[in-house]
Amino acid sequence: MQLNTIKPAAGAKHAKRRVGRGIGSGLGKTAGRGHKGQKSRAGGFHKVGFEGGQMPLQRRLPKRGFKSLARPYNAEVTLSELHALTSEEIDLLTLKAVGLVSELAKTVKVIKSGEISRKVSLKGIGATAGAKAAIEAAGGTVA
Repeated sequence: MQLNTIKPAAGAKHAKRRVGRGIGSGLGKTAGRGHKGQKSRAGGFHKVGFEGGQMPLQRRLPKRGFKSLARPYNAEVTLSELHALTSEEIDLLTLKAVGLVSELAKTVKVIKSGEISRKVSLKGIGATAGAKAAIEAAGGTVA
């Protein structure tokens, strides 16, 4: 195979439709636009979703739901999940490594759900008041 012999696959290339080029072309006179009406005229078009003055679909339907952009970046960890970890010093990277929080998580907060009976040291991780009290009661620290 030579560079000068390369050709596109059969049917991959096709001629551009040239409208308004006489009756024999099949696209003469009205050039495939039909007769009369806004869509047949030069410059006569409307925005996407326009329904001729009828209330558009996106305005007829009720507004529902909301997805916060901050949601995937704030994660929660329970006390029982912390208790199951083997390491004593816990930070965001540790939690991501063991798969407790998403890789996208930017902040983590410990919530009081479950029990913790071993000493853990939290670095750069928030905790609710109840969770902080439980960790400190077990001999751990929250920094």
